[in-house]
Amino acid sequence: MSGISGVRTWVAERPPAAGAAVMATAVVSIGLRLAGVEVVSRIFLVLACLAWLTLAVTFALRLAGQRGRWAEEARDPAALTAVAATAVLGTRISLLGVQPLAEALLALSALLWPVLLFAVLRHWGQRMPGTVFMCCVATQAVAVLAATLAGAEATAWLAHTALVLFWLGLLLYALAMPRFDTRQVLQGPGDHWIAGGALSVSALAGARLISAESARLYLWNKDDSDVLHQVTAILLVLDLACYAVLLLAELARPRPRYGLLRWATVFSMGMTATATLAVAAALDVSWLDGPGKVLVWVAVAVWLAAAVGTVLAGRAGNSGPQETGAPGVTSTARR
Repeated sequence: MSGISGVRTWVAERPPAAGAAVMATAVVSIGLRLAGVEVVSRIFLVLACLAWLTLAVTFALRLAGQRGRWAEEARDPAALTAVAATAVLGTRISLLGVQPLAEALLALSALLWPVLLFAVLRHWGQRMPGTVFMCCVATQAVAVLAATLAGAEATAWLAHTALVLFWLGLLLYALAMPRFDTRQVLQGPGDHWIAGGALSVSALAGARLISAESARLYLWNKDDSDVLHQVTAILLVLDLACYAVLLLAELARPRPRYGLLRWATVFSMGMTATATLAVAAALDVSWLDGPGKVLVWVAVAVWLAAAVGTVLAGRAGNSGPQETGAPGVTSTARR
């Protein structure tokens, strides 16, 4: 019974960054589907749904009964994982063909996005950890879901809204970059990978906007289409370069100990794989399929490692070392 009690305590005390586990699981599910491994993809989808429900209950209980704590946590960029997790899960559900539920998740993420984004931007500081890029990730995740639904339901206004969010997300990335503490590349506990994950979700948003165009739905003129193609390709190249740099940094300065922020690493690796496959399809670059599928299985392996770490941490009744930030970096929620 003490083990069960420890797990309950562990779940109840999850910080905002816990949403990264939902993001990671949902995006691995999307990547597996694009790679053609539907059965395993659906298993990950079920896990993502269960994790999202846990996150939603915790979020709602704190909003209802711990307003002070909720308001404090809302200032942390990691709070935006709630938006991104909801939108990424909605994208996977839309790909499953359950559009009403995907629409509900889009509405929820769109409702949370401005509230949390405003709270986070008001408390931005200098020399911030990788979670500073969550402003871009959350915005682009909503854009991905809106573009996916626009293509599925031939809804032009959703695609145009997604396009606005796409450009806004890129602007937020540019604003976040000078605030990122580059020392985190060698010292970060896992969330430093979001620097690349933000680029990959941006590339995925571009790919979804391109794919939303169809015979039923005329969206972009030639100039718009050319710009989208070029920017999406550039984003993927930048993302793959960032992936390589971050991977080399991990090899040069290994950080094998588990921490909750390692789920941000899983998300970013899974999102790179997913973006590679999506861009390959949108831009008709078939040779990217092979590398994309390899990256999907790499993300699955890293997901399994993080899952084992989570189980062990849960049994011990703690979240493991370096959960809330890297050495020398103070979370914005505590400033």
